[in-house]
Amino acid sequence: MHIHLQPLGGIAGDMFVAAMLDAFPRCREQVFADIAAVIPGAVGAPHLSDVLRNGIAALHFSLDEKLPAHSHAHAHGHHHHAHEHAPVSDYAGIRRVIESANLSGSTALHALAILEILGRAESHIHRVALEEVHFHELAAWDSLMDVVAAGSVISALGEATWSVSALPLGSGQVKTQHGLLPVPAPATMRILEAYPWRSDDVPGERVTPTGAAIVRYLVPPEHLSKKPEGMLSGGGYGAGTKNFPEMANVLRVMVFDQAQQGKGEGSAVAVLQFDIDDMSGEEIGVAAERLRREKGVLDLLLVAAQGKKGRPVTMFHLLIDPACLDECSRLVFRETSTIGLRWSMLDRIVLPRQMRRSAEGLRLKEVRRPDGSVTAKIESDELESLAGLALRRQTKAAAEGAS
Repeated sequence: MHIHLQPLGGIAGDMFVAAMLDAFPRCREQVFADIAAVIPGAVGAPHLSDVLRNGIAALHFSLDEKLPAHSHAHAHGHHHHAHEHAPVSDYAGIRRVIESANLSGSTALHALAILEILGRAESHIHRVALEEVHFHELAAWDSLMDVVAAGSVISALGEATWSVSALPLGSGQVKTQHGLLPVPAPATMRILEAYPWRSDDVPGERVTPTGAAIVRYLVPPEHLSKKPEGMLSGGGYGAGTKNFPEMANVLRVMVFDQAQQGKGEGSAVAVLQFDIDDMSGEEIGVAAERLRREKGVLDLLLVAAQGKKGRPVTMFHLLIDPACLDECSRLVFRETSTIGLRWSMLDRIVLPRQMRRSAEGLRLKEVRRPDGSVTAKIESDELESLAGLALRRQTKAAAEGAS
């Protein structure tokens, strides 16, 4: 899967989370559970609302605070409430909150990496040690929520690749603890050095430090050349808080399905071959079965051939996960009489597939073809218990046709 970020209105932590939850509604439950692990219930709860931005339906993500109403200035760390739920505003404290929370999957790993990008930028700008950085922009609970929610989404999606379009500069000034600062804020500018920007003459802060840190984490400078490609399979819109008359203040995400090509996990395979001319049929059968069961063996083919002086030869042809090549080679020498083997690397293209069950409970493999069509094939093991070729064919046709 490849995900392309289009910061039309810009990108902030809440816009990223909203756009991703719009595109992947299945992640909502996990993201909300992860937020509950770092934000005390007494403080507030995350809230998703449907909004319109210049005629585009989008999701808006925010923290519904249950605390005494406090002005927006407080949210930027001017002021700590005396109650026990005062937000932590220093790097070390926020890191401890995330580390000690019970978060799903690799959520903490991603959230801490985004936090560190923010911390290093602030530490450089204010010339203080990383551990002593006080986040003025990240003092409030909602910013902690954005970092953890972003980490949760990234964790839920697993092995996705990411790309980003040029970022909007915006203009004017932004209110901070240090008075008015130019847009983009110094931390944002520091984080997104070496990234392409564009000026569309729409004022306001368009890329926030948290939004910048998420971009830098997902698309590091060395991956900037990555372009979206593949079959468009979905998308989502995350709304910023402000409305711009000139354009929709949204971040759009585009989701592409990519058949695994060339690079990427499971795309390159090792081909291992050897010939046997001095084992009995039974011995070959046992060895083949042992090799088939070995971790990392994707496929095994036996080919009958003729060797020197017309002797019958059995050629073994194995497809192997490259990471398991050494282990599999050792097993070949242990299980067969061969004294040498050949191997090479091959690229392959694998169409996206998933397993599901038919109405009768039979396992089907569904494959998405490049033209967008889906074909289904029943697993042959599912037919083994049926007596008679005609019945097996009939069951197969019915299950595959219905999918």
